[in-house]
Amino acid sequence: MKTRTLIIIFGLIIALFSISAAAAQESITAINLQGTAINVDGAGAVVSGSTVTITTPGTYSLSGTLDDGQILVDAEQDGLVTLILNGVTLNSSTSAPLYIKKASIAAIILADGTQNSVTDAAAYIYPSADEDEPNAAIFSDDDLTISGSGALNVVANYNDGIASKDSLTIADSVIAVTSVDDGIRGKDSLVITAANLTINAQGDGLKSDNEDDTSLGYITIESGLFNIIAGGDALQAQTTLTINTGGFNLTSGGGSSAVITADHSAKGLKADVSVVVNGGTFVINSADDALHSNGSVNLNAGAFTIATADDGIHADTSITINGGLINIAGSYEGIESAVITINAGDIHVVSSDDGINVAGGSNAAQPQGGPPGGNRRQDRFAAVGDYYLYINGGTIVVNANGDGLDANGSIEMSGGLVLVNGPTENMNGALDYDGYFNITGGTFIAVGSAGMAQTAGDSSTQHALLLNLNAGQAAGTPIHIETADGQQVLTFVPAKAYQSIAFSSPQLSTGTTYNVYIGGTVTGTTVDGLAQTDTYTPGSQYTGFTISSIITLLGETRGWRP
Repeated sequence: MKTRTLIIIFGLIIALFSISAAAAQESITAINLQGTAINVDGAGAVVSGSTVTITTPGTYSLSGTLDDGQILVDAEQDGLVTLILNGVTLNSSTSAPLYIKKASIAAIILADGTQNSVTDAAAYIYPSADEDEPNAAIFSDDDLTISGSGALNVVANYNDGIASKDSLTIADSVIAVTSVDDGIRGKDSLVITAANLTINAQGDGLKSDNEDDTSLGYITIESGLFNIIAGGDALQAQTTLTINTGGFNLTSGGGSSAVITADHSAKGLKADVSVVVNGGTFVINSADDALHSNGSVNLNAGAFTIATADDGIHADTSITINGGLINIAGSYEGIESAVITINAGDIHVVSSDDGINVAGGSNAAQPQGGPPGGNRRQDRFAAVGDYYLYINGGTIVVNANGDGLDANGSIEMSGGLVLVNGPTENMNGALDYDGYFNITGGTFIAVGSAGMAQTAGDSSTQHALLLNLNAGQAAGTPIHIETADGQQVLTFVPAKAYQSIAFSSPQLSTGTTYNVYIGGTVTGTTVDGLAQTDTYTPGSQYTGFTISSIITLLGETRGWRP
């Protein structure tokens, strides 16, 4: 069974092989391309017209220009076939210029300091109507590794840029691909280490798509720089997508201002089983979900800047955030899954609908017309079953036109800081849950419209407040709560108009009297609207209250009870 570890080991072996091969020049067969002619100096390769066929495992150094022809590897014997691209320009008007048809394992080495280019035909001519291979400018039927510090430019006019039907490993290479379909594809697996990839693909950017073996169809990225513009998904794995570190600048489907059809996938990071990110820097501009999994998404670290016409982060089953900086600057819904667990991290969400949505169901197209911004939504979740939002730590800041936190199930909060600037329309709420909301720790502040306002439930162990005002307040109007003897409990400057405040903090205690002020001025430092020091000049005292139970309701709550 091929495993991720074995693939990486293959890559290391090939890298070591390239060093030993360079030290043993007498064992290298030189293939010199001379426009319309091909000269071979050494064994293992034969020339027929404008095609050179490599029939024996070994090392072959290619140089020069092939105007219209093919490098064909067809080695019956087991062994490694290594192609050193030593400054080549390969072109074909009928097929793939570089076709590895048979080799137990193959390697392409980009020689130091060289520029290499491969350009294929716009239409391929096959020997019979039953054949459809090759279908990429660089195509391999077997395991392929590409390494070396030279540069490679691939222009794929027919289909994919670089493709392997087995595993594809890329290490320490600078590669640019322009393709009419997928950029780089390893069917069984795609493993990348320390590469610099620039891809402009009308299909997917990076792809692994084995649908028959659940242990394959994965992408693993150890490190590198990735600049990808894709008409489809920027990165798409059939099973798992794992990223350990790297720099990623990804645009999919024309970006967040584009409109896509309901059956088109144009996501940033996508995997059917799981997306796991352990580090890296990501700038994602997508017409579809920025991060998407039909299973789970696990974010352990990394810095994300996201603009999307659909969800910022979406998983059908679960999302777990253990750290990182996540800035979803524009989205339809910010973070959505059946179960969302936030243990740490600094998370900012701007959404035209719900900021964080806990729900479940099947992927279904949104009715024609779609969300604000015009895009048609492909993963509309339904309010069925039991769904959970767990907040155990971190900082979460939400600015939502729909519900700020929306749980078609329940919420449990034990730590962290949550700041919600919620909707201004009464049909939505800064906080909306169908089951229960238990808060045992942390600080929770949610401001917005009063029509559907909620606060934590009475099974909580930490005190919570819901205050609905008798009149709406303009954005930027401070809310200040202090004890009767003047100790600051809360000073918050909302980013949007509001008429309701839900608040929970360890500073609230039974038997203590508090005063609420609206207006005034805040002269000290604020972070996301929350004052860090007691630098508040009072406005008008709105009300006072003394806590006698876990939940305190003030103002017209329109029949709602926790």
